[in-house]
Amino acid sequence: MKTLRVGIASYQQMKERTLAIARGQHKPAAGEPKVWFPSTESFAKVLSDRNRALLAVIAESAPESLAELAERTGRQKSNLSRTLKTMERYGFVRLSRGPRGSVIPRVAYDRISLTLPLAG
Repeated sequence: MKTLRVGIASYQQMKERTLAIARGQHKPAAGEPKVWFPSTESFAKVLSDRNRALLAVIAESAPESLAELAERTGRQKSNLSRTLKTMERYGFVRLSRGPRGSVIPRVAYDRISLTLPLAG
């Protein structure tokens, strides 16, 4: 099972972490998050119930185009395109080009694990 680890950190915390890594002061451990969100709200928005259902459809049916995915989900192609581009930025899906320029979505992980700090 391939798991994507996600964390929540403010912009300032992410910046400090990135600089510490660049200076060699911090080496990310194997279990640390690879993807960061600035808030639980932004995480919840990207992985809403509707978007998790979309990921499940992609994983189960492996559509060969956005048109096929739109047909299977009943969602508009333009809406799917925006949603999938956002999900791709966070690493939840991979989008590749198929024949005649079609966009082929693939789910990159079977599980997403959220590390949520309770204190600053």
